[in-house]
Amino acid sequence: MTEAREVLLEAQGVRKAYGARPALKGVDLAVRAGEFVALLGPNGAGKSTLFQLLTGLFDADAGELRVCGEDMRRTPVRALGRIGVVFQQMTLDLDLSVEANLVFHARLHGIGGAESRVRIADVLARVGLAERRADRVRELSGGNRRKVELARALLHRPAVLLMDEATVGLDPASRRHLLDEVLALRAAGVGVLWATHLVDEAEVADRVLVLHRGELLAAGRPAELTRAAGCTHLADAFLNLTGAPQAAEP
Repeated sequence: MTEAREVLLEAQGVRKAYGARPALKGVDLAVRAGEFVALLGPNGAGKSTLFQLLTGLFDADAGELRVCGEDMRRTPVRALGRIGVVFQQMTLDLDLSVEANLVFHARLHGIGGAESRVRIADVLARVGLAERRADRVRELSGGNRRKVELARALLHRPAVLLMDEATVGLDPASRRHLLDEVLALRAAGVGVLWATHLVDEAEVADRVLVLHRGELLAAGRPAELTRAAGCTHLADAFLNLTGAPQAAEP
């Protein structure tokens, strides 16, 4: 990953507190075009808080957030229009069909008519659900529901994809398939910020950011972090940095 690639997502000095409890303590990060960045941290590290700020659900107390050069405070509509997101909690309408869920999202982004149909066909083919477009979402497995959410996140062709603990509750095969689908997006220049508490998901990242108790403790390629900690495996380096017990693979 070269430093010359365009910075798509940038946070500088981002702080957020809930009352007297700090959730983020001056976080800096950047995600470049075609880069898969893993935000690795134990539960309660501040990952979801950061994603809430990046998606405009809450405002940062201090610091700057930019998406493709657009300031989240000054031009939030333009900034948010460049982001696709899959949240930890499912946000699909279970009683609508796969296609109806995607049509609704397309309309929110001003995409309609023939263009909507073309894009929906394209994203469903990408995630392997072209034959399930008429099925109600509640009829799908957990893994396929996640694929629909990924398809929805890609429908408006975002520059940056945010994945917030998106594999929680999936079986190992579905988890790996979703990860592979997202890794493949790098070839199209999409920048990915993948939040997880599972070290094996971070091992395939271009860079890893270790977040713990609202602080960014380390950043670098998986091998660099492992060497810097004097360890053989990234899991051991993560444990040394955070003192967090490793979660079992689902």
